[in-house]
Amino acid sequence: MSFVTDYPAASSDAVIDHFLKRLSVETDCADVASALTSGEQDFVLLHVVGSPDAYARRHVPGALHLPHREMTHERMADWPEGTLFVAYCAGPHCNGADQAALKLARLGRPVKIMIGGITGWADEGLPFASGSEPGVFPKTAA
Repeated sequence: MSFVTDYPAASSDAVIDHFLKRLSVETDCADVASALTSGEQDFVLLHVVGSPDAYARRHVPGALHLPHREMTHERMADWPEGTLFVAYCAGPHCNGADQAALKLARLGRPVKIMIGGITGWADEGLPFASGSEPGVFPKTAA
């Protein structure tokens, strides 16, 4: 018996439940890039950590800079109820996206995190924007 089989595999129903729950709270860089490229962006992409200078150096095209510490009911009122937010942070070593997701959920807002964050985006070879504005994802990049 190997370490892999020391614990029995879950039932198919348990696996389905687990991954449906997981996918309801996260997305990945490739899926975000696909939505940006196809023009099917049905979410607001939020860069939720760092200073304005760090955001200006490098961010996912189309992302708004809204640090999780600045998320309030008043600030989020800029978007209609039911708007889906996708939050990302620096990467797997950062919990800013988790903090943003928790804060948004407590404000009654639908939210997912983009797993991998900036690190994952770079690992996928996807383009970055720079400057203080969100920028636009190049249609030929994905």
